[in-house]
Amino acid sequence: MANTTIYDVAGAAKVSLATVSRVMNNPEKVNPETRERVLKVIKELGYKPNAIARGLASRKSTTIGIILSDITRASVSQLLGGIIDVAKKYDYSMKLFSSSNIQLEDLMRNVVAEQVDGVLFLNEELNKEEIEVVVEKAKDADIPLVLTNVNFAGNMLPYAIVDYTEGTYELTKRMIDKGRKDIYLFSTVRHYFTNDLKEEGYIKAMKEANLEPRIFRTSGDVSINKVHFEEFFKNHSIDGAISVRDSIAVSFMNVAIKNNRRVPEDISVAGLQNTKYALLSRPTLTCLDTPVYDIGAVAMRLLTKLMRHEEIESLHIVLPHSIIERESL
Repeated sequence: MANTTIYDVAGAAKVSLATVSRVMNNPEKVNPETRERVLKVIKELGYKPNAIARGLASRKSTTIGIILSDITRASVSQLLGGIIDVAKKYDYSMKLFSSSNIQLEDLMRNVVAEQVDGVLFLNEELNKEEIEVVVEKAKDADIPLVLTNVNFAGNMLPYAIVDYTEGTYELTKRMIDKGRKDIYLFSTVRHYFTNDLKEEGYIKAMKEANLEPRIFRTSGDVSINKVHFEEFFKNHSIDGAISVRDSIAVSFMNVAIKNNRRVPEDISVAGLQNTKYALLSRPTLTCLDTPVYDIGAVAMRLLTKLMRHEEIESLHIVLPHSIIERESL
């Protein structure tokens, strides 16, 4: 093929420019299967790297692909804040990929075609089979991938996360120790991986105290959950509420006060994020403090080490959590 470029090789081999560069300059750093695939494409296309191409292949510019589903949530914004601040230090550019309303195979094909050098995966709505598609496509393209605030794949992939199960367990126990018995966990109808972990911790603490776990599923949309909570007070006895999202906790608290229930005298309320909503509410909201910004920063640093083939102490990072007790408990 006349005028074949390094971009043609990367596209045909379904790898990043950095991988083609390593095959040409440091082949020992590329796994044999990928190396052979790239070499085969180079031969088939008749690619002959010139000085300009070699300069491009060894370019200093690095692009990070970020896969997410919903950027409007406060926790996602905090994650991105940590990622962006670390990326700036390395002068990385970033490309956002939305996983909403698109087949995963098509999404990953787009990610590979953009020739990103590494991927941070923030979407916590996928099931095991779907995440396996992502893993397979990233592996085929020899693109390092780090799960950020999710851990679908057990120990199969690098990740940075918080122990949401233990954190929710500790917060539920604290509420029980304050004498609360009719404690509800407000979760979402829409499925999220981290919510599963939070529900596990809540259920464990309730059962240990011989109390009945009660999970009420609603929406993160205030216009929807407000209606749900208005109906809730007509049919439920409650003296404690823990919410997977701070915004849902505050929405519930507002409806509770409107229904002449005092917080915390009649009902203790807590959130499981510690976002800006916790300080804006009245009374201020007790929270499990999950360092979401730090998770993003640590995940970006871990991905950097993987891309640079630096020594890594652990591929699985669990950041510490704490409970911040405020007026609502």
